[in-house]
Amino acid sequence: MILSSCHNTKTFAKSCCELHLGISYSDIRMFPLLSEMAGAFVAVFFLAMFYEGLKIARECLLRKSQVSIRYNSMPVPGPNGTILMETHKTVGQQMLSFPHLLQTVLHIIQVVVSYFLMLIFMTYNGYLCIAVAAGAGTGYFLFSWKKAVVVDITEHCH
Repeated sequence: MILSSCHNTKTFAKSCCELHLGISYSDIRMFPLLSEMAGAFVAVFFLAMFYEGLKIARECLLRKSQVSIRYNSMPVPGPNGTILMETHKTVGQQMLSFPHLLQTVLHIIQVVVSYFLMLIFMTYNGYLCIAVAAGAGTGYFLFSWKKAVVVDITEHCH
């Protein structure tokens, strides 16, 4: 029998691999070629850049789509029993609108790309980890200058 001969020899793994999977160890390369690794590096680098650009693009689209602004005033107790009127700016968006649908689709794409980048990083391949970090840094550098910076003067935790 073939299985008994597999158990009696040192080539058990090789013979059974050929028997069950139809491949031999000579078909498997353990290390990728330099050109394949360089191509993977470039692809992951641009994927990370795309992810950073997508984040900023979503923020810009959200700001442009928020057109219905309402001001709500509400009474707040002040010093010495006085009542002050505090005004809050409320930005609204309809759930069944094209901008919200576009934001939803872009969010799904952003989540999928972020999970791909996480899985690539978790291969612990040093070159691919560097490609993720370098691409994210380059993407942030190229796209984040368009990002609006909002400073909240009531925030005291800085």
